Amino acid sequence: MRAGSDDYRDSGLVFPEGFTFGSATASYQVEGAAQEDGRLPSIWDTFSKTPGRVWNGDTGDVACDHYHRWESDLDLMKDLGLDAYRFSIAWPRIVPAGTGAVNQAGIDFYSRLVDGLLERGIRPVATLYHWDLPQPLEDAGGWPVRATADAFERYAEIMGAALGDRIHTWTTLNEPWCSAYLGYGQGGHAPGRAEPAAALAAVHHLNLAHGRAVQALRATSTGDPDYSVTLNFHVARGRGPQAAEAVRRVEALANRAFTGPMLRGEYPADLLEDTASVTDWSFVQDGDLEAIHQPIDVLGVNYYSTVTAQLWDGVSPRQMNDGHKAVAGGTAWPGSDGVLEFLEQPGPYTAMGWNIAPEGLEELLLSLREQFPDQALMVTENGAAFDDEVADDGSVPDPERLDYLRRHFTAAHRAMQQGVDLRGYFVWSLLDNFEWGYGYAKRFGIVRVDFDTLERTVKQSGEWYARLAKTGTLPE
Repeated sequence: MRAGSDDYRDSGLVFPEGFTFGSATASYQVEGAAQEDGRLPSIWDTFSKTPGRVWNGDTGDVACDHYHRWESDLDLMKDLGLDAYRFSIAWPRIVPAGTGAVNQAGIDFYSRLVDGLLERGIRPVATLYHWDLPQPLEDAGGWPVRATADAFERYAEIMGAALGDRIHTWTTLNEPWCSAYLGYGQGGHAPGRAEPAAALAAVHHLNLAHGRAVQALRATSTGDPDYSVTLNFHVARGRGPQAAEAVRRVEALANRAFTGPMLRGEYPADLLEDTASVTDWSFVQDGDLEAIHQPIDVLGVNYYSTVTAQLWDGVSPRQMNDGHKAVAGGTAWPGSDGVLEFLEQPGPYTAMGWNIAPEGLEELLLSLREQFPDQALMVTENGAAFDDEVADDGSVPDPERLDYLRRHFTAAHRAMQQGVDLRGYFVWSLLDNFEWGYGYAKRFGIVRVDFDTLERTVKQSGEWYARLAKTGTLPE
């Protein structure tokens, strides 16, 4: 069946022996206990408590209370048949000020969590950074300054020494695109800055932090873990007379700004040219690219939807913001000559307004195999938010999410049949949780969380996924 086909309703597909079926969460989204056991604020604590930043004024102070309920949550994972659990470590629990004193209580929590996973036969996949930068580091400049990468390297050393005998896979960063461009360029994520030059400096220092962290983890981990990074790739389509150029610019800033230095040891020449009016990239120092370019065992791939871009030459961001009729709703990317307008995608859509396009996942996996033929891949996030309702009998039917997952697993399976070395798949998310700027308004979980009682209920999609995880065969 060709890539791009709409028929993603195959059933009975069998995944190979050893394929990993997992689910994922992130520390600030699920843990709660934001002021307990020595943890200090992160940029998301500050951002969520700033009026107007998060829907309904929601915060992660309690979230899913996973910090206190981790044992029953691990029992739930075992019941679901998960092979692995991808969680993130809260930097503010480990080094609360970002630098300086280490908080043993934070290390002890994650040590208990890892031991609990292993006792249940679940492999621990630990992400060092899923966006919760200690606030004191942001006060000192955040990711746009080099010292943050220095601090991250030390944090990696601490965690490698503490857990490196038991972690199955270390992941350095989750979606540095979001950290750099949404946090420092667009301002919709913490810390909420809109500074194009700072966003590009953040790109580099995140890349540098990744490379240094891989080296630090290798030096301190006494087991035999795999090493990884997770990127959210843009699957871009172009429209208009400059469609190909629009796609090139999106891919340069969104994808190759990270894969270039991480996997090839260089920043793409076209990226540097595109952004020359914003920065001269003088923050790239001698030896940085060698430090960034570290071998990894698996590349994490996050995928949710596609994007369509149109390039408008001769239109400034000011004109765009003043309501220029051709580019209303457009986005000025750092350094772009003209404006890239991101157009509405054809439906159907999830509750996030993201289009449902499983063929995009197949296309992405095939593209990555072509670009990096020797690099093993792992889908580290894929899932969907829908407006779930609890039935009279207390069950949570979510046929839309089930169909979404079935179609995307089928797309991944087809990519594997075409030679993609895909090692596993982590559904986002295990639990309904704090969905960043949307607060608790959007539900991604295969397990429902009642945010009044914190009771967990496995949804229909979770029951379906349990059958897949336990049998390796795509259920009806």
